[in-house]
Amino acid sequence: MNPRRRTSWATGLLLLLVAPGALSATAWVGRFGGEGPPPEPWRIQQLDERIPPTRYTLREWDGVPAIEAQAERSMALLGRPVEVDLAATPYLCWLWRVDAPVADADMTRKAGDDYAARVYLTFDVAPEALGFGTRAKLALARSIYGDQVPDAALNYVWDNRHPIGTLRDNAYTDRARMLVLRSGADEAGRWVLERRNVVEDFRRAFGDLPAKLSGLAIASDTDNTGGVARAGFAQFRFVTSADDCEAAQAATARGG
Repeated sequence: MNPRRRTSWATGLLLLLVAPGALSATAWVGRFGGEGPPPEPWRIQQLDERIPPTRYTLREWDGVPAIEAQAERSMALLGRPVEVDLAATPYLCWLWRVDAPVADADMTRKAGDDYAARVYLTFDVAPEALGFGTRAKLALARSIYGDQVPDAALNYVWDNRHPIGTLRDNAYTDRARMLVLRSGADEAGRWVLERRNVVEDFRRAFGDLPAKLSGLAIASDTDNTGGVARAGFAQFRFVTSADDCEAAQAATARGG
Protein backbone atom coordinates (compact mmCIF):
# COMPACT_ATOMS: atom_id res chain seq x y z
CA MET A 1 0.00 0.00 0.00
CA ASN A 2 1.22 3.49 -0.81
CA PRO A 3 2.53 5.08 2.47
CA ARG A 4 0.48 8.20 1.85
CA ARG A 5 -2.68 6.15 1.33
CA ARG A 6 -1.88 4.12 4.46
CA THR A 7 -1.56 7.30 6.49
CA SER A 8 -4.78 8.70 5.06
CA TRP A 9 -6.67 5.45 5.79
CA ALA A 10 -5.35 5.28 9.37
CA THR A 11 -6.22 8.93 9.99
CA GLY A 12 -9.75 8.38 8.71
CA LEU A 13 -10.20 5.35 10.96
CA LEU A 14 -8.98 7.32 13.97
CA LEU A 15 -11.39 10.15 13.22
CA LEU A 16 -14.24 7.66 12.94
CA LEU A 17 -13.41 6.14 16.31
CA VAL A 18 -13.19 9.43 18.17
CA ALA A 19 -15.92 11.32 16.34
CA PRO A 20 -18.91 12.37 18.47
CA GLY A 21 -21.56 9.67 18.39
CA ALA A 22 -19.20 7.08 16.91
CA LEU A 23 -19.62 4.87 19.96
CA SER A 24 -23.33 5.54 20.39
CA ALA A 25 -25.69 2.58 20.43
CA THR A 26 -29.46 2.19 20.35
CA ALA A 27 -31.34 -0.85 21.66
CA TRP A 28 -34.99 -0.67 20.62
CA VAL A 29 -37.43 -2.42 22.95
CA GLY A 30 -40.73 -0.88 21.84
CA ARG A 31 -41.16 0.26 18.24
CA PHE A 32 -44.81 -0.18 17.33
CA GLY A 33 -46.85 -0.09 14.15
CA GLY A 34 -50.14 -1.21 12.64
CA GLU A 35 -53.41 -1.92 14.40
CA GLY A 36 -54.81 -4.61 16.68
CA PRO A 37 -53.35 -6.26 19.78
CA PRO A 38 -49.80 -5.52 20.98
CA PRO A 39 -47.11 -7.71 19.37
CA GLU A 40 -44.93 -10.33 21.03
CA PRO A 41 -43.05 -10.27 23.31
CA TRP A 42 -45.44 -7.76 24.91
CA ARG A 43 -48.02 -9.47 27.12
CA ILE A 44 -50.77 -8.49 29.54
CA GLN A 45 -49.71 -9.00 33.17
CA GLN A 46 -52.49 -9.13 35.79
CA LEU A 47 -51.55 -9.21 39.44
CA ASP A 48 -55.18 -9.65 40.52
CA GLU A 49 -57.54 -11.42 38.14
CA ARG A 50 -60.55 -10.07 40.06
CA ILE A 51 -59.79 -6.61 38.62
CA PRO A 52 -60.69 -5.96 34.98
CA PRO A 53 -57.58 -5.48 32.82
CA THR A 54 -56.70 -2.21 31.14
CA ARG A 55 -57.18 -2.41 27.35
CA TYR A 56 -54.11 -2.06 25.13
CA THR A 57 -54.26 -1.66 21.34
CA LEU A 58 -51.96 -0.58 18.53
CA ARG A 59 -52.87 2.61 16.69
CA GLU A 60 -51.41 5.64 14.96
CA TRP A 61 -51.99 8.66 17.16
CA ASP A 62 -51.28 12.12 15.76
CA GLY A 63 -48.84 10.57 13.33
CA VAL A 64 -47.06 8.45 15.96
CA PRO A 65 -47.33 4.62 15.81
CA ALA A 66 -48.13 3.80 19.41
CA ILE A 67 -49.88 1.67 21.99
CA GLU A 68 -53.06 3.17 23.39
CA ALA A 69 -54.01 2.24 26.96
CA GLN A 70 -57.61 2.69 28.12
CA ALA A 71 -58.40 2.20 31.78
CA GLU A 72 -61.87 2.05 33.28
CA ARG A 73 -61.80 0.95 36.91
CA SER A 74 -59.07 -1.39 35.70
CA MET A 75 -55.46 -2.41 36.16
CA ALA A 76 -53.04 -4.56 34.17
CA LEU A 77 -49.51 -4.05 32.99
CA LEU A 78 -48.43 -4.56 29.41
CA GLY A 79 -44.90 -5.84 29.74
CA ARG A 80 -42.01 -7.63 28.12
CA PRO A 81 -38.67 -9.10 29.20
CA VAL A 82 -35.64 -6.92 28.50
CA GLU A 83 -31.97 -7.79 28.20
CA VAL A 84 -30.01 -4.58 27.85
CA ASP A 85 -26.45 -3.68 28.83
CA LEU A 86 -27.04 -0.62 31.01
CA ALA A 87 -23.31 0.02 31.14
CA ALA A 88 -23.36 0.67 27.38
CA THR A 89 -26.88 2.13 27.03
CA PRO A 90 -28.00 3.56 30.39
CA TYR A 91 -30.56 6.04 29.02
CA LEU A 92 -34.17 5.03 28.41
CA CYS A 93 -36.08 7.24 25.96
CA TRP A 94 -39.74 7.13 25.04
CA LEU A 95 -42.79 9.16 24.06
CA TRP A 96 -45.97 9.25 26.12
CA ARG A 97 -49.14 11.25 26.48
CA VAL A 98 -52.29 11.36 28.61
CA ASP A 99 -55.73 12.81 28.05
CA ALA A 100 -55.70 14.00 31.67
CA PRO A 101 -54.21 12.94 35.00
CA VAL A 102 -56.33 10.81 37.34
CA ALA A 103 -58.13 13.50 39.33
CA ASP A 104 -58.71 11.51 42.54
CA ALA A 105 -55.31 9.81 42.65
CA ASP A 106 -53.04 10.10 45.69
CA MET A 107 -49.80 8.15 45.54
CA THR A 108 -49.44 8.30 49.34
CA ARG A 109 -52.48 6.05 49.92
CA LYS A 110 -53.50 2.60 48.67
CA ALA A 111 -56.93 3.97 47.82
CA GLY A 112 -55.31 6.55 45.54
CA ASP A 113 -52.57 4.46 43.93
CA ASP A 114 -53.61 5.15 40.31
CA TYR A 115 -51.81 6.82 37.41
CA ALA A 116 -52.90 7.97 33.99
CA ALA A 117 -49.57 6.65 32.69
CA ARG A 118 -46.56 4.89 34.10
CA VAL A 119 -43.48 3.10 32.82
CA TYR A 120 -42.43 0.21 35.03
CA LEU A 121 -38.90 -1.25 35.13
CA THR A 122 -38.23 -4.48 36.99
CA PHE A 123 -34.89 -5.70 38.32
CA ASP A 124 -33.42 -8.97 39.53
CA VAL A 125 -31.33 -8.56 42.67
CA ALA A 126 -28.63 -10.94 43.88
CA PRO A 127 -30.24 -13.01 46.71
CA GLU A 128 -27.34 -12.36 49.06
CA ALA A 129 -28.02 -8.61 48.74
CA LEU A 130 -31.56 -9.00 50.11
CA GLY A 131 -32.13 -9.36 53.83
CA PHE A 132 -33.99 -12.32 55.30
CA GLY A 133 -37.09 -10.21 55.96
CA THR A 134 -37.19 -8.95 52.37
CA ARG A 135 -36.78 -12.45 50.95
CA ALA A 136 -39.61 -13.70 53.17
CA LYS A 137 -41.91 -10.88 52.04
CA LEU A 138 -41.11 -11.55 48.38
CA ALA A 139 -41.75 -15.27 48.81
CA LEU A 140 -45.14 -14.56 50.38
CA ALA A 141 -46.09 -12.10 47.64
CA ARG A 142 -45.09 -14.57 44.91
CA SER A 143 -47.13 -17.31 46.55
CA ILE A 144 -50.17 -15.05 46.07
CA TYR A 145 -49.43 -13.16 42.85
CA GLY A 146 -46.95 -15.39 41.03
CA ASP A 147 -43.38 -15.02 39.83
CA GLN A 148 -44.04 -11.67 38.14
CA VAL A 149 -43.51 -9.95 41.51
CA PRO A 150 -40.01 -8.39 41.07
CA ASP A 151 -37.12 -8.10 43.48
CA ALA A 152 -37.17 -4.35 42.83
CA ALA A 153 -39.13 -2.04 40.55
CA LEU A 154 -38.76 1.56 39.44
CA ASN A 155 -41.91 3.36 38.26
CA TYR A 156 -41.80 6.52 36.17
CA VAL A 157 -45.24 8.10 36.62
CA TRP A 158 -47.45 10.86 35.24
CA ASP A 159 -49.01 12.04 38.50
CA ASN A 160 -51.81 14.47 39.24
CA ARG A 161 -50.46 16.58 42.10
CA HIS A 162 -46.97 15.84 43.41
CA PRO A 163 -43.97 17.90 42.24
CA ILE A 164 -41.81 16.60 39.41
CA GLY A 165 -38.87 14.72 40.91
CA THR A 166 -40.85 13.33 43.86
CA LEU A 167 -39.55 9.86 44.80
CA ARG A 168 -41.35 7.67 47.30
CA ASP A 169 -42.26 4.08 48.07
CA ASN A 170 -45.29 2.62 46.41
CA ALA A 171 -48.31 2.68 48.71
CA TYR A 172 -48.38 -1.14 48.75
CA THR A 173 -44.70 -2.10 48.88
CA ASP A 174 -41.27 -0.61 49.43
CA ARG A 175 -39.94 -2.96 46.70
CA ALA A 176 -41.40 -0.53 44.15
CA ARG A 177 -40.40 3.13 44.05
CA MET A 178 -42.40 5.83 42.29
CA LEU A 179 -40.63 8.71 40.54
CA VAL A 180 -42.77 11.57 39.24
CA LEU A 181 -41.71 12.75 35.78
CA ARG A 182 -44.85 14.70 34.82
CA SER A 183 -47.52 16.16 37.05
CA GLY A 184 -50.85 17.79 36.36
CA ALA A 185 -52.59 18.59 33.09
CA ASP A 186 -50.37 21.30 31.57
CA GLU A 187 -48.84 18.88 29.06
CA ALA A 188 -51.86 16.63 28.61
CA GLY A 189 -53.17 16.04 25.11
CA ARG A 190 -49.79 15.93 23.35
CA TRP A 191 -46.77 13.70 23.00
CA VAL A 192 -43.91 14.31 25.44
CA LEU A 193 -40.38 12.96 25.00
CA GLU A 194 -38.67 11.50 28.08
CA ARG A 195 -35.02 10.64 28.63
CA ARG A 196 -33.87 9.01 31.88
CA ASN A 197 -30.56 7.63 33.08
CA VAL A 198 -31.84 4.35 34.51
CA VAL A 199 -28.59 3.59 36.33
CA GLU A 200 -28.68 6.89 38.20
CA ASP A 201 -32.41 6.66 38.92
CA PHE A 202 -32.08 3.13 40.29
CA ARG A 203 -29.19 4.18 42.50
CA ARG A 204 -31.24 7.10 43.82
CA ALA A 205 -34.17 4.78 44.55
CA PHE A 206 -32.35 1.74 45.95
CA GLY A 207 -28.77 2.78 46.64
CA ASP A 208 -25.91 0.56 45.49
CA LEU A 209 -28.01 -2.59 45.40
CA PRO A 210 -26.52 -5.05 42.85
CA ALA A 211 -29.27 -5.57 40.31
CA LYS A 212 -29.92 -6.43 36.67
CA LEU A 213 -32.71 -4.99 34.55
CA SER A 214 -35.16 -7.75 33.67
CA GLY A 215 -38.31 -6.20 32.26
CA LEU A 216 -40.20 -3.15 31.05
CA ALA A 217 -43.94 -2.55 31.28
CA ILE A 218 -46.43 0.24 30.68
CA ALA A 219 -49.72 0.90 32.40
CA SER A 220 -52.70 3.14 32.82
CA ASP A 221 -54.64 2.15 35.93
CA THR A 222 -57.73 3.37 37.75
CA ASP A 223 -58.79 0.38 39.83
CA ASN A 224 -58.33 2.09 43.20
CA THR A 225 -60.09 5.38 42.41
CA GLY A 226 -62.73 3.87 40.11
CA GLY A 227 -62.07 6.42 37.37
CA VAL A 228 -61.15 6.39 33.69
CA ALA A 229 -57.92 7.29 31.90
CA ARG A 230 -56.38 7.09 28.46
CA ALA A 231 -52.69 7.19 27.60
CA GLY A 232 -50.32 6.55 24.72
CA PHE A 233 -46.82 5.05 24.69
CA ALA A 234 -44.30 4.87 21.85
CA GLN A 235 -40.67 4.56 20.75
CA PHE A 236 -38.98 2.88 23.71
CA ARG A 237 -35.21 2.54 23.29
CA PHE A 238 -32.06 2.42 25.40
CA VAL A 239 -29.26 4.68 24.20
CA THR A 240 -25.74 5.73 25.12
CA SER A 241 -26.37 9.38 25.98
CA ALA A 242 -29.27 11.75 26.53
CA ASP A 243 -28.48 13.45 23.22
CA ASP A 244 -29.17 10.17 21.41
CA CYS A 245 -32.80 10.40 22.52
CA GLU A 246 -33.24 13.46 20.33
CA ALA A 247 -31.32 11.82 17.48
CA ALA A 248 -33.48 8.69 17.55
CA GLN A 249 -36.64 10.80 17.68
CA ALA A 250 -35.54 12.85 14.67
CA ALA A 251 -34.68 9.69 12.72
CA THR A 252 -38.09 8.22 13.46
CA ALA A 253 -39.81 11.43 12.38
CA ARG A 254 -38.05 11.07 9.02
CA GLY A 255 -39.18 7.48 8.75
CA GLY A 256 -35.85 5.99 9.92
